[in-house]
Amino acid sequence: MAGKIRDEDVKAVRDAVPIDAVVSEYLQLRPAGGGNLKGLCPFHDEKTPSFQVSPSKGLFYCFGCQEGGDTLDFVMKVDHLSFAETVERLAAQAGITLRYDEGGYAPGRQQGERTRLVEAHKIAAEFYTAQLDGAEAEIGRKFLAGRGFDQAAAAHFGVGYAPAGWDHLVRFLRGKGFTDKELLTSGLASEGRRGPIDRFRGRLMWPIRDITGEVIGFGARKLRDDDNGPKYLNTPETPLYKKSHVLYGIDLAKKDIGKTGRAVVVEGYTDVMACHLAGVTTAIATCGTAFGEDHIKILRRMLMDNSRTKVIFTFDGDAAGQRAALRAFEDDQKFAAHTSIAVGPGGMDPCELRLAQGDEGVRQLVERSTPLFEFAIRSVVSKHEVDSPEGQAAALEEAAPIVAQIKDASVRHKYAVMLSGLLGYVTDNEFAVRRVGQLARWQRERGHKRAPARTAPAPPPQAPASARRGAPSGPRLDLRSPAHRVERELLKLALQYPHLVAPAFDAYGEDEFTGRPYAVVRRAIADAGGVAAADDGYLARVRDVAPDDTVRALVTELAVEPPITRRAVDPLYAGEQLVAVRLQAVERRIAEVRADLARLGPRADAAALAAVQNELWALQQYGQRLREQGVGAL
Repeated sequence: MAGKIRDEDVKAVRDAVPIDAVVSEYLQLRPAGGGNLKGLCPFHDEKTPSFQVSPSKGLFYCFGCQEGGDTLDFVMKVDHLSFAETVERLAAQAGITLRYDEGGYAPGRQQGERTRLVEAHKIAAEFYTAQLDGAEAEIGRKFLAGRGFDQAAAAHFGVGYAPAGWDHLVRFLRGKGFTDKELLTSGLASEGRRGPIDRFRGRLMWPIRDITGEVIGFGARKLRDDDNGPKYLNTPETPLYKKSHVLYGIDLAKKDIGKTGRAVVVEGYTDVMACHLAGVTTAIATCGTAFGEDHIKILRRMLMDNSRTKVIFTFDGDAAGQRAALRAFEDDQKFAAHTSIAVGPGGMDPCELRLAQGDEGVRQLVERSTPLFEFAIRSVVSKHEVDSPEGQAAALEEAAPIVAQIKDASVRHKYAVMLSGLLGYVTDNEFAVRRVGQLARWQRERGHKRAPARTAPAPPPQAPASARRGAPSGPRLDLRSPAHRVERELLKLALQYPHLVAPAFDAYGEDEFTGRPYAVVRRAIADAGGVAAADDGYLARVRDVAPDDTVRALVTELAVEPPITRRAVDPLYAGEQLVAVRLQAVERRIAEVRADLARLGPRADAAALAAVQNELWALQQYGQRLREQGVGAL
């Protein structure tokens, strides 16, 4: 049984890997003010960035879906890893050797399953790369050379060769300490009659990497006529490899996609290579599956989903390529980016085009792309004989629903006019425009009728996420309530700027926070040593002592959410929040004492009556001093 990773090593890993560096491997981040960064959340679909990262605090939080935490939490959630696997991965990146309480330094068998599978793929990739230089791989080298790729190109993309024998890789990985179960689970081996055999044999190999650059699978190209398998054989679905979640080349392209605001989607591994070598370094490809919903999510996070960005699809010019382009149209409006289609001359793909016209030909293919809406409309119209009235009518009925799907009304009108021109309605432009408008209206009406059945009631707009999660129990938090709003602001300052509210905040009681969840956060701050003891590990301590995940999430939310003021967050502002919370507590107590006086009545015991009256007088005097002297009266 694997030992527990030592706490000091976990802390070292957490401190060594900046959270913004880790998160930016998965999505594009932009300044959000106050030292924070923002991007599109990887945990839910959204159009407007509500995901924020605080590099100074080492925390992230999404104000849309309420996911939050530190660097380890992010990697655990985004890659579905265990805690140990996450620490092991980040430790490897940071060059930290982990120690385990029950076994000293970690031997391979103590690592988590995912870590082991990643290591197996890394070693397999090195094995295949080394084999490409051997005599048997001559056929693979000739294949690459025939497509314009030299040894340097193969090395840049990690292309390798799988020997034709039954178990070359299996024996090699066994020698590295991997079990047969691990080899089968990884997809590197298949079950044979006498045990595991190599899945890939006698093929050219492309390593498929995830967005962080880790090898998680392979694509294998058939080279010999006696190979009865498919032209391309990919890794099967494994704990690492989900083909609908993978884009080949994303590890190489992600930085330039974010920098240029453009992504080029091609159809194969050699097309990605050709594009990158030609200078189109934003090229990516799917891996044995159609471009779909999960691929869109990856690109949207890279592009930050704004209208200044662009996605270009390259497809073969044949019928299958045009069908693929029209499928892409169905997904287009899931992007805010402009989407275009690039079809090579003579139907050549980027790899063929580079051979025929050189690097400049590939660059020109991308630059001369056609807007996807226009391509879809022209593709449909071209199937009909629009010289005849019957052909015009048939083309209109097929193309008008496509134009009607365009959500932007002004863009829809322009393409309706274009459709009219393509159909030859020179003197009756409005006919096609009216037909498109009619279909668009029907689609909206059908959508509205279906909506109530599909849409769950929205939570009250004033209730923050922490209240909707249901715990801790207590009164509903209402941000329109002055009491709750100022309590929230003071807690944010106590977590984000503890030096500004120290030491006064530590004297505040839980009962000064009327929102029950806020009172529990106040207790967590006290249990972590209070604001006066805040140091580099302060926020981590507050999160660690939180009684449950719900409170921990609220602490993270408050630690990342910017203060509501547009002024500088300084001692003056902090003092105002301290006074506001204390003054509200005093006023609540005054109301309670007055109620006590009313219950006592005029016949009450004189001593009891005097005690209550004295307390009321003292509270009123204290409240007056708070109003006049501010923080000096605390």
